[in-house]
Amino acid sequence: MAKTQDFTAIMKDMMGAFPVDTSAMDNAFKTTATLNEKLSAVSVSAAEKSAELSAAWTKDTLAKFADFAKVKAEPADYAKAMTDMATASAEAAAEHVASFAEIAKKVQMDTAELMMAAGKDASEEAQAVVKKATTEATASVKKAAAK
Repeated sequence: MAKTQDFTAIMKDMMGAFPVDTSAMDNAFKTTATLNEKLSAVSVSAAEKSAELSAAWTKDTLAKFADFAKVKAEPADYAKAMTDMATASAEAAAEHVASFAEIAKKVQMDTAELMMAAGKDASEEAQAVVKKATTEATASVKKAAAK
C-alpha cells in the first residue's frame, strides 16, 4: 500500500515557521513613541518661543502707546507722536514677523530631519524583519520538503 503524505504535519510545520514575533511590534511601537516624543518637543519649543515673542511684541506696543498717550504741549506734537507710533509699529511688525518666520523655519527643518531619520530607521527594521522571515521560511520549506 502506498504511503500518503500527511498534509496536516506539513501545514503544522509551515505555520510553526511563521511564529508571531511580537518583538517587531514592540520595536515599531517604541520607534513610533520616540518619534512622537521628539515631534512633540519640537512643537512645544516652537509654541514657547511664539508665546514669548507675542508677549514681547505686546509689551513693546503698550510701551509705545503709553508714550503716544501722554499730553503734548502743541497740537502738531500729536501728529508727530502719531507718525512716530505708526513708524515704530511698522518696524516692530516687520521685525516680529521675521522672528515668527524663523521659528516656523526651524520647526520645518527639525520636523524634516526627524521624519528622514524615522524613515531610515523604519526601513532598516523592515529589512531585518523580512530577512529573518525569509530565512525562517526557507528553512521550513526545506524541512517540509525533506519529509
